[in-house]
Amino acid sequence: MSAGSAPSLVRSERSGPTLVLTLDHPPVNVLSRAVLEALLVRLDEAEADPAVRVVILASAAAKAFAAGADIREMAPMGPEEAQVHGARGQAVTRRIERLPLPVIAAVHGVCLGGGCEIALSCDFVIATPDAQFGQPEINLGVTPGWGGSQRLPRRIGAARARRWIYTGRSVLAEEACSQGWIDQVVPREELLTAAHALATELATKPPLALAAAKYEVLRAVDSHLDEDLAYELELWARLFGTSDQREGMKAFLEKRVAPSHDRTGWSEHSAGFPWARGDGPTGGIEAGGKRKRDEASGRD
Repeated sequence: MSAGSAPSLVRSERSGPTLVLTLDHPPVNVLSRAVLEALLVRLDEAEADPAVRVVILASAAAKAFAAGADIREMAPMGPEEAQVHGARGQAVTRRIERLPLPVIAAVHGVCLGGGCEIALSCDFVIATPDAQFGQPEINLGVTPGWGGSQRLPRRIGAARARRWIYTGRSVLAEEACSQGWIDQVVPREELLTAAHALATELATKPPLALAAAKYEVLRAVDSHLDEDLAYELELWARLFGTSDQREGMKAFLEKRVAPSHDRTGWSEHSAGFPWARGDGPTGGIEAGGKRKRDEASGRD
């Protein structure tokens, strides 16, 4: 996507040293390939502009920050196509995370799936009481594929992350705040005001030191994140083409409940997954041909 096509999907507006990027893909900011590519363009523009000190990521949709990935795009994908698409989503979340500028997510309404993963990659999340967070991918026969399975346990701990990811349930902002997922809950009419107030404070800090601090904190909590994201992507892509994924996404698009699942075909579909190979969750998958076992890599 060219820079010229980005404004229709992600609007950009400067306010002093703060750049507000607004997702504008009605009605609920479904994160299609075009939206992801437009967001990447805008993030590149933010880094290239020396006058920008802080980025706010917001939404023009009345009822959503972002409702998640485009299921209609993903439903027919096989593992190879899913690998490419998942890498595109991970590129967006990693770009936000590695941007040498603080990024604040201003969230209202639905923030699920890929939308939740984008918010997770931001430095700060301010939300309204109606904001609804969750990783419902399990209901579609897949798992979080844009970093959610890796960042969520780091943010709220493994026990809480398991409940989110295994059940697919969503939580409101107050509960997410109590779990340490988000930083602040404010009334809807104060959302952008609160985000701008934090951005103004951050913009007074020395920019090089602020960028260094961001990278130091990332190193402290995510020193193996690239490898772990590759592991997530490999497993996520392998789930495409399975009966659970096909039926789960078909049911979603037809606005019906998917039938209950059993383990029919388990052995056939498990080929290549770590449990079928006798491997633990920390090794064995050759994601992109680059993942190594912990013994070989020296990882603790």
